[in-house]
Amino acid sequence: MLAVEAMLREKNLKVTPQRLALVCELRDKGHLSIEELYYSLKSKFPSISLATIYKNLNAMIDNCFVEEVKLPNVKSRYEISKDLHSHVICQECGKICDIDIDLSSVLKCDTISNSGFEVQKSALVISGTCCDCQAKKQK
Repeated sequence: MLAVEAMLREKNLKVTPQRLALVCELRDKGHLSIEELYYSLKSKFPSISLATIYKNLNAMIDNCFVEEVKLPNVKSRYEISKDLHSHVICQECGKICDIDIDLSSVLKCDTISNSGFEVQKSALVISGTCCDCQAKKQK
């Protein structure tokens, strides 16, 4: 818990019991939706509101502590900010995993440089079927 407190203070974020619990959920489970965070925290803090979770997430996003992960056909998910990475998502069960892919060569390609865009952020999502779902299909 002390490490989480230090992480919050490093980003100039006030340390509150609700914020600590929210960060611990993201650290331990990752890629959670607002609803998943709400129901998980509601058991620990019965009076917590959805507005409180939104307010805390937005403050942490503004301070580059949490990132919103936007995935096709899925509600936004949230994770603690990390080094640049991409995601794979299972089309069967919805499981989301981080993957390390160097996108620098993609961002340097002629197609992008000829587009006239100055890229500030990039995201790559690959969808498929996870190992567990593949195994279920084979049974």
